[in-house]
Amino acid sequence: MSEITIFRARKIITMNSRVPVATHVAVQDGRILGAGTLEEVAGWGDHSVDERFADKVLMPGMIEGHAHLMEGNVWKDHYVGFYDRTGPDGRLWPGLKSIDEVVAYLKGVEAKLESPDEPISAWGFDPIFFGGRRMTKDDLDKVSTTRPIIIVHASFHISNVNSAVLKLSNITSATNVQGIAKGPDGEPNGELQGLPAQFMARKATGRDHFAEMGDSGSIWRFAKSAQFAGVTTSTDLANPMTPDLVAALARETARDDYPVRLVPAFISNMYSTEEGIELLKSHMDSGNDKFRVGLVKMVSDGSIQGFTGRLMRPGYYNGAPNGLWYVDPDVIEPRLEAYHKAGFQVHIHTNGDQATDTVIDALCNILRRNPDPDARFTLQHCQLAHDAHFRRMANFGICANLFSNHMYYWGDQHYEQTVGPERAARMNATGTASRMGVPFAIHSDAPITPLAPLFTAWCAVNRKTHTGRILGPSECLTVEQALRAITLGAAYTLKLDDEIGSIEAGKRADFAVLNDDPIEAGADGLKDVGVWGTVVGGHVFANGEGG
Repeated sequence: MSEITIFRARKIITMNSRVPVATHVAVQDGRILGAGTLEEVAGWGDHSVDERFADKVLMPGMIEGHAHLMEGNVWKDHYVGFYDRTGPDGRLWPGLKSIDEVVAYLKGVEAKLESPDEPISAWGFDPIFFGGRRMTKDDLDKVSTTRPIIIVHASFHISNVNSAVLKLSNITSATNVQGIAKGPDGEPNGELQGLPAQFMARKATGRDHFAEMGDSGSIWRFAKSAQFAGVTTSTDLANPMTPDLVAALARETARDDYPVRLVPAFISNMYSTEEGIELLKSHMDSGNDKFRVGLVKMVSDGSIQGFTGRLMRPGYYNGAPNGLWYVDPDVIEPRLEAYHKAGFQVHIHTNGDQATDTVIDALCNILRRNPDPDARFTLQHCQLAHDAHFRRMANFGICANLFSNHMYYWGDQHYEQTVGPERAARMNATGTASRMGVPFAIHSDAPITPLAPLFTAWCAVNRKTHTGRILGPSECLTVEQALRAITLGAAYTLKLDDEIGSIEAGKRADFAVLNDDPIEAGADGLKDVGVWGTVVGGHVFANGEGG
């Protein structure tokens, strides 16, 4: 047994209802011995007192229950989103406010390239901010008609490409693949909706974010983004789990200086059910303390702001046609049941309320046939769920991980274009989930929005849009509820609440080290609380000092 270290802090928010606040926490061999006063924890035996957090506030390490390892590699490409964003290296990327600005920026990129064949890859674009006009191949052909150009939307559910990519991908008017948008002439217009069509373009251009996630630089950039935000455990909620990628993740996370625990979710859409189960089983012995294998992800529909989410009546507020099924509704239930019976926990992406309704039906049927009071099926995003949905979820122990950041980044567009005022007020209904007893978390979906749980908590507490409109005041959380959602709430949805999510005896010594008290900061100041660093398994990682 190693020496006992007692960390002293100005305040420790424990998320343990029996000892909610402490000043000292004792740690040995990466685990918590206890939290309380110095006198209380000193009883564990010979120890040293670490004073470096004496003026800081500790809380349980924050848990990002829906993020993507792609956060570590998208910054190799060009950001062309509407909002300003800061990359992991601290560079500020200004937001682009029109399609013309995007084209002008890409022309500047193209002019600096030496090789005529080098593709241009960009991300973060979203036409919903530009009055409904969609980008087409004609826009990108103004940059180049010969150099491949691919732009991934902010949601990652849609891409835009130029004529060169369509040619390389062999995408024509005769291509029988879901999601290939066409112009008035019946020819592909360069917008590719959903996964299959996008995979064709990514393969043709040689820029596949999934394939690039396994390089060491991407794995470490993701970890540093998490560390800077106070995150000690994060999901990668769409991982292909290829042997090389699993080996790379196992290798890097096993290092003592790797500052975050990773929980990848196998993306089942990419394989047949039988292939997926066998592949995941083959990796079950690959994990370590900071790399947990066994989570499954299914994507049932697209994105609401991309008009590819599946909505119930009355449909889209602006009259757009209904969205895409990523999995045939008739296949959803047997596929979920197969993974459940194989012993895997499944998280299901449902954005639109029709997708949520269909998946809840399937899960209720599965749980009637295969009773399991601790299955913890989790609906990810679950943005338009209504009261009856949450009531059924509570009855069957189904969890929700709600996309609170959407209220800020796309709330005005949901109010004005996608679902209208009434349904926008119920989006990401954390208040309803809490009142009805549905276990829930909140998330960023990084890189779709920035990895920053305290900002996500601020979004759930205030529900303010970018212009300051408040959507659904009855759905606002208290600060304490929001902090629980990014700690114990997220831990519960991952079946890790016995190890992480609170500061109490026996759990892993994972802490977020804050400059200020988030409870004292209140509803307005929550997003501005500074993160000094983290502690993972007793190892201290200081932001700005290389960990």
